Amino acid sequence: MQKLIQENGQPLFGVMDTPVGEINYPDYDLRTPMDKKLGRLRKQMGFNQFQFIGVMNEQLIAGLAIVDLKWLSNAFLYVYDCESGELYEKSLISPLALGTQMGIRPDHGVARFKSPGVEVRFDARGNMREVRAMVGKDCEFDLTLREHEAFDPLRVCSRAGYAGWVFTQKAAGLSVTGKIRCKQREYRLLPESSFGSYDWSAGFMRRETCWNWACLSGTATTGEVVGLNLASGVNETGVTENVLWIGQVKTKLDLAVFTFDRYAPEKCWNIRTSDGLVNLLFEPKGKREEKLNAGLLASNFRQMFGYYSGTLTDHAGKVVTLKSVPGFAEDHYAKW
Repeated sequence: MQKLIQENGQPLFGVMDTPVGEINYPDYDLRTPMDKKLGRLRKQMGFNQFQFIGVMNEQLIAGLAIVDLKWLSNAFLYVYDCESGELYEKSLISPLALGTQMGIRPDHGVARFKSPGVEVRFDARGNMREVRAMVGKDCEFDLTLREHEAFDPLRVCSRAGYAGWVFTQKAAGLSVTGKIRCKQREYRLLPESSFGSYDWSAGFMRRETCWNWACLSGTATTGEVVGLNLASGVNETGVTENVLWIGQVKTKLDLAVFTFDRYAPEKCWNIRTSDGLVNLLFEPKGKREEKLNAGLLASNFRQMFGYYSGTLTDHAGKVVTLKSVPGFAEDHYAKW
């Protein structure tokens, strides 16, 4: 498999049709805006990584993440019960990313966050991702996300500012098996009715950035499995990370347009793409939010979860209708 950073010290840019074996960031020729070369320590401390896993079915919507910013790391998880409307969530921060491990191979390796009484772990094994998490006696995840043999994830790398870049690999509409135990309830996730997504991202990101993000996984009214990933604010220098899957058919999409009330994100969102292939209404049911202002680092994070309705069209002109398909929508400012 190819490595992202080439012999000239620069990354491959654009959408990639074949797997990227390693995000070999130490080989990147990182420089200041005035072309001064930077050393290994600056590269190590400037390289940010995060992974997010989402799972959903008729009973629940759940999310887990590990974020490594070197100066600190963060892990969170939550479970929303669709019937009762109850939300369980847990978030932890570790100074200097102590207890955090993040691999540099998108399809193989381990991401792990561990602190007393809490562990979140993602194991990538080719077309499978195993998710294990434990929060004391309150909550436990034991899940496997699987890609169909013919499934083609999104892989894209684009410039970020004058000297940086961002690589992301994403997939949605994956089958999920396993169980989640939260408080006194246990949820069984079966592959024919449970769906998931993942986001594997890394790079030398802009010092200050913001984005909107949308992701859904489920079935259309006619029974086809659908997955969608949209973003606005990152990965838009020459390419986008906007992609649709209907069954095993992958369709690249144009620019994403998010219309919502930033100060009242619990109201409905309109989400579409400039090519007309996506036209959706998102109805939030709950949110996970966090504000952090630690001087050098800051984050204003709102991840909504709820239901999508509307239409999706693939590159061949096939139109499918969505009615209350679960998913996420996010509004995020970060300084890192």
